[in-house]
Amino acid sequence: MRLIFRQSRFTLRFLVAVALLLGAVRSEAGQGAVPPGAQPLSVVPAEAPLDLPFAFEGPAPPALPAVVARDEAGRVTARAVRLTTPLRIDGALDEAFYTRVPAMSDFVQTEPLAGAPATEKTEVWVAFDDRQVYVSFRCWESQPVRVVGNEMRRDNNGMWTGDDIVAFILDTYYDRRNSFAFVTNAVGGRSDAQVTNERQWGGDFNPIWEVKAARFEGGWSVEAAVPFKSIRYRPGRAQIWGFNALRTNRWKNELSFLVPIPPGRGQQGLLQASRAATLVGLEAPLLLRNLEIKPYVTSNLTSDAKATPVISNDPGGDIGLDAKLGITRSVTADLTVNTDFSQVEADEQQINLTRFSLFFPEKREFFLENQGTFTFGGAGGGGQAGGGGDTPILFYSRSIGLHQGTPVPIAGGGRVSGRLGRYTLGVLNIQTTDEAKSGARATNFSALRIKRDVLRRSSLGLILTERSVGRSGIGSNAAYGLDASFGFFDNLSINTYWARTDTTGVRNDNTSYRGEINYNGDRYGLMLDHLVVGDHFNPEVGFLRRDDIQRNFANLRFSPRPRSIKSVRKFSWTGSAQYIENGAGRLETRNLSGDFSTEFQTSDRVSVAYTNTYEFVPQPSLIASVVTIPEGGYKYANVRVGVGFAQQRRISANFDVDHGTFYGGNRTAFSISRGRLNVARQLSLEPTYTVNWLDLPQGSFTTQLTGSRVTYTVTPLMFISSLVQYNSATRSVSSNVRLRWEYQPGSELFVVFNEQRDTATSGFPALANRAFVVKINRLFRL
Repeated sequence: MRLIFRQSRFTLRFLVAVALLLGAVRSEAGQGAVPPGAQPLSVVPAEAPLDLPFAFEGPAPPALPAVVARDEAGRVTARAVRLTTPLRIDGALDEAFYTRVPAMSDFVQTEPLAGAPATEKTEVWVAFDDRQVYVSFRCWESQPVRVVGNEMRRDNNGMWTGDDIVAFILDTYYDRRNSFAFVTNAVGGRSDAQVTNERQWGGDFNPIWEVKAARFEGGWSVEAAVPFKSIRYRPGRAQIWGFNALRTNRWKNELSFLVPIPPGRGQQGLLQASRAATLVGLEAPLLLRNLEIKPYVTSNLTSDAKATPVISNDPGGDIGLDAKLGITRSVTADLTVNTDFSQVEADEQQINLTRFSLFFPEKREFFLENQGTFTFGGAGGGGQAGGGGDTPILFYSRSIGLHQGTPVPIAGGGRVSGRLGRYTLGVLNIQTTDEAKSGARATNFSALRIKRDVLRRSSLGLILTERSVGRSGIGSNAAYGLDASFGFFDNLSINTYWARTDTTGVRNDNTSYRGEINYNGDRYGLMLDHLVVGDHFNPEVGFLRRDDIQRNFANLRFSPRPRSIKSVRKFSWTGSAQYIENGAGRLETRNLSGDFSTEFQTSDRVSVAYTNTYEFVPQPSLIASVVTIPEGGYKYANVRVGVGFAQQRRISANFDVDHGTFYGGNRTAFSISRGRLNVARQLSLEPTYTVNWLDLPQGSFTTQLTGSRVTYTVTPLMFISSLVQYNSATRSVSSNVRLRWEYQPGSELFVVFNEQRDTATSGFPALANRAFVVKINRLFRL
């Protein structure tokens, strides 16, 4: 534990920030509690006038017994109904509640006929008691045998693209920009997320909630229960939230919403909290301290043939603790001690044919939770949603606990995050220890993020990140910046930032700034972007693909919906131009591209694209770990043809063929991505394959990357998955096999097997390393 406090200068900043947060929230906490000597608020009878804490957008609350009201502008106000007894969560919808209380219905299409009534009826109820919020769906279906339900595993993206689903969001702060999202399909698979600024999907938010799906003669139904303890919301007894609901009818490829969403948004329209209904009538329970403690224990056997001396079946084990404290309804503190990530799935490998660093998404649960709080300047934050472009990421959580690809032990750390009125706040401090194999020194990492909502859908913010020991092992590194995001109307957004880094021994050319304007309508799209990154701009708690650039980018799109061709949903013509100079004004990259694609009513796609590129290589660069490209300027062109089969099919995949010139030679490539074979409802295979045939002046070679994920889902709370990959560039084959069982809400058992073998040896690939891990944790909710 001494290591957590070794870097006192950084830890002190963290503790001061936490103290300021605690002081700021003290008055807020008092608003939710009963003052000394006062009587608790009595439950408002269903027939009494609603206690509305503030004004809201939309028509007046519906008069009982109605539960929904609509106005001419399409706005909706919905009413939540108090229950006297909890609902039984079985998906059957057979309680008297469903006959006594009318449902919300009249869903409106977004696809394929925007604004038209949904062709299949959907009914929704929202209710609550002193512990939970209940959301129920009854999905009528004219052809019940065509309901698609393939994926039971939690948080699997295949649910979104291949299954019949229903989903809802809860904008619990009623800020019209952030929300909690809950999704389920016709077989009870579930997904959940924190949505930030209507666009960032934090899919590794895994709250405790219960959901069940069932079939009835005329379709399928869902019951969900979300505990108040699992979400954050405004102080005060009476609540006003935002609410919207989505249904995807997969065999028709029809998307419909309770509240209409502009065309072209697709399922992403669920994230648009500014369009959500106003949900009134909710009463939150009196504020109680919400404390969660989650200890864990692990046991493992490890082997490493490349270590000195060689390690063979070395037993080990560890213990640790995660804790979460709800300081108020809207601010949460997280603590981690001796953090362990042994259960995390392995990275999907990539072959690098560029001279720039590859981006890998974050997969560790502690860093994924609330990651949207630390996004900056419109760039991705290191999770599943973004990253990998030229825009720097100032906070990239994979810079913590990893050094040159080697895991670095985390002694512990903490995070405080949440909302205070119109402010979003995040403070993080993590301490790592020494790691001999990679030479990493014990380092303290800290980050501070403050963002204030302005106007209707806009915000201003600042960020500070710091590490006590730089990546070179000498000195320290810090980054700080200001950013602004403006949202106008439904489709227009503007992002801008200014940032600077301080690295020991570096003083000049260490700033970066950006201005971006984006109009993303259904029929037309336009993006203009100007980005500058200094030669010494160096965010070492972030991710930087390339420095010393001045980048100008423009993209224009035209996407008509042909009414005369019934089989086609949308055509799309896209043209883009990119021009990148270095700080001295020398052209480094010029890219001109055009793309034409067709989306069919079945969601199948075909596309063809042409790209013309100029690339200046300022110094010899190694690509694919095979050949070195000499310094100089290179012109090349490429044609790509792609076909994508929709994932509601039993067999689906995207197939792409590329051919063109490449660094003075030729390149032909073939790839299979997003492959999926639904063997049975509980068993699926997801193969991928990429091959590049390159004929360059420096030599001819072939790269191959192949793999497959196989998943068997026992129940929505238990699955076994394996990820097997072969990479010719690294001459390795790896396997990652995991069992995850949520044996009770929030408590899990993991059994993990990892192995990597070297294919460069003769005969059967030789063992490089192997690990077998058993981990169990237990959630105590106090």
